[in-house]
Amino acid sequence: MSDKTTTTIMSRSEIHNISFPNNYHTHTYRCKHAIGDVEEYIKVADVLGMKEIGISDHTPLPDNWVPEIRMKMNELDDYTKSIENANDNFPNVNVLKSMECDWVDSYKQFYQDELLGKRKYDYLIGSVHFYNNNKDWVYAYDTAKTKDLIHYAKLFIEAMESGLFKFMAHPDLFGGSFSTWNKNIEAASREMIQAAQKLNIPLEINGNGFVRDTNIKGSRPYPIEKFWAIAAEYPELKVICNSDAHSPNDIFNGIGKGKALAMQYGLEIIHKL
Repeated sequence: MSDKTTTTIMSRSEIHNISFPNNYHTHTYRCKHAIGDVEEYIKVADVLGMKEIGISDHTPLPDNWVPEIRMKMNELDDYTKSIENANDNFPNVNVLKSMECDWVDSYKQFYQDELLGKRKYDYLIGSVHFYNNNKDWVYAYDTAKTKDLIHYAKLFIEAMESGLFKFMAHPDLFGGSFSTWNKNIEAASREMIQAAQKLNIPLEINGNGFVRDTNIKGSRPYPIEKFWAIAAEYPELKVICNSDAHSPNDIFNGIGKGKALAMQYGLEIIHKL
């Protein structure tokens, strides 16, 4: 059962003449760090007149790796059915089935066969929350040494090369770890951006980063403007702006700011998958 959330939204008359963007990155209560269930999101989307939304909770994993941030495997059936029911119950909104998938090569078969194959998910989001620095698994948001970012970039590029993902979430997630920019951060950023352009994989400007707490006092964790300034040097790169909502109230969180950042640097925005 979902944690209850009170959603305050405008009436249909109030939203007349307002265009609300599609959003392809949302989370339900099942991930243990969000609130609200699928139908609560779609109720908001329907009243606001959204045409398409993707429900993309953190994927369960066969070995239950890092269980604190994801649903259990035995919740997958209910999650999938909730999205399918929402599509039936809200004919004005196209509800897409998705998962945000931490990239580790050993999970590739599960993502490909179970999610895209058996369950016919509409798309998957790639992400790197954790990477191996040849000693330990490190949370990207808590990186201690900038030289370790080369391992983060390597894993991020492997995820894109897998061909499984429609876009990559928050490539600059590591931004909460550092107060200053340096050559190691630039090198890792440039490698990821260059690979994304070559592979034609959109990178996400993540709206949640505009509102979440900072690790370094006085700095926003992400999006990192210097990262996106480098992205502007790659004219064929595409970006997508999502809210990464963890509550139905946050369904459009930061999307406008993300688009403003993209336009500031002349980046090509993908509005629909």
